[in-house]
Amino acid sequence: MDTTADPLSVQNPNRTSAAARALTVVARTMIRPMGELMPVTVGAMPAINTVINSLAKLRPAPGGVEREQVRLNGFRMEIVRPAGASKSLRDGAVLYMHGGGFFLCGLDTHRPVVAALARRTGLPVVSVEYRQLPATDIAGSVTDCLTAYTWLLAHGAPAARIVFAGDSAGGYMTFATALRARDNGLPVPAGLVGLCPALDLDCTEKRNHPNYRRDALIPLSALESVVKLGALVDGRLDPQLSPVNARLAGLPPALLIVAEDEVLRHDSEIMAQRLAQSGVPATLEIWRGQVHAFMAIFPNMPESRAALAHVARFVRERIEAAEIARTA
Repeated sequence: MDTTADPLSVQNPNRTSAAARALTVVARTMIRPMGELMPVTVGAMPAINTVINSLAKLRPAPGGVEREQVRLNGFRMEIVRPAGASKSLRDGAVLYMHGGGFFLCGLDTHRPVVAALARRTGLPVVSVEYRQLPATDIAGSVTDCLTAYTWLLAHGAPAARIVFAGDSAGGYMTFATALRARDNGLPVPAGLVGLCPALDLDCTEKRNHPNYRRDALIPLSALESVVKLGALVDGRLDPQLSPVNARLAGLPPALLIVAEDEVLRHDSEIMAQRLAQSGVPATLEIWRGQVHAFMAIFPNMPESRAALAHVARFVRERIEAAEIARTA
């Protein structure tokens, strides 16, 4: 685990692709300034989300996959399988929870990264379009993700062959859903993948982190506004809503991938430390020259392809471990 940007532990210490450099420039000069100027309010959330999802629909559909829509109580899911794949949910699955700051994005925005994971793992990837702000609070989003997990279990996918994964706010859902499942007496999944995850809703320490000003994409003020709208009760944030503060013993092995200069690096560093202290195997990868959630924004960038290959390897290892345990 890296907490100091030791060059030996940075995944790509010597080279950053032209695509990654261009994405950083766009993020720093356009996206972050817009985020700082545009207040995050209950009234603005649906309009912003509609624009983002409409733009996502203009992209060509990813190739090499087949899609199946599923409707549950109040939200949608999409099962994305490699084209012609013969594996069923019983053979294993990835439960993917998209990012978007707890109020943005959905199936359309994250279909490229979901398809990339399906092709790389050879498994069905179940993408969850959970309800978000302002339709529900952050805890309500977790409830939907837990419903998706129980649906998977009911449809024959063994917990020992399911891996949770998600980027940014979806990384929060990944850990919060696993914790909710454990506390509700459900079996935990085989593994957890957090891609630049938001794991601490309290932004106080992030304001003191060196990356507070280095982050090219995320204005911390926007995250603070979202937390205020989606998590505070009577002006107070319950520390137990943040996965980093939960009792972590009993969770499955975790893979955390984060950009070196993003402000949410703090969350992954703390989570990796606390998982290790709780006896949970955890790997933290730090990627140089990338923006927050780079692998979900542009899955075809060289660094994104490499990071997703690491995710696919982790998924296969966790599912193979379950098979070895079953036949031992």
